[in-house]
Amino acid sequence: MKIKSNKKYKAVDFQKYLAEQLKDRKVRKYYNEYGKQLEIAYQISKLRKKEGISQAELAGKIGTTQSNVARMEAGQQNFTTDTLQKIASALKRDLKVEFVR
Repeated sequence: MKIKSNKKYKAVDFQKYLAEQLKDRKVRKYYNEYGKQLEIAYQISKLRKKEGISQAELAGKIGTTQSNVARMEAGQQNFTTDTLQKIASALKRDLKVEFVR
């Protein structure tokens, strides 16, 4: 038996959510250690969806498996510049890396 839910979900602005979460010292410490990896993961997921391709399709384009793409998008995998370049090309983007203050 299926139960219907009438819940409506509101879109969340990630940057606003992140700013609020970073007020917590423990979250900020964790973010400083792993935040950039999570930001990259979020960008990959967002761009993949914008291009309308599945994780499996992206995996095929970059020569890996769907489960690897899922780990990348979950922020559970480190990225090499080679992998990032393959992802950028597959998503019709240029890769830009910069050091900022």
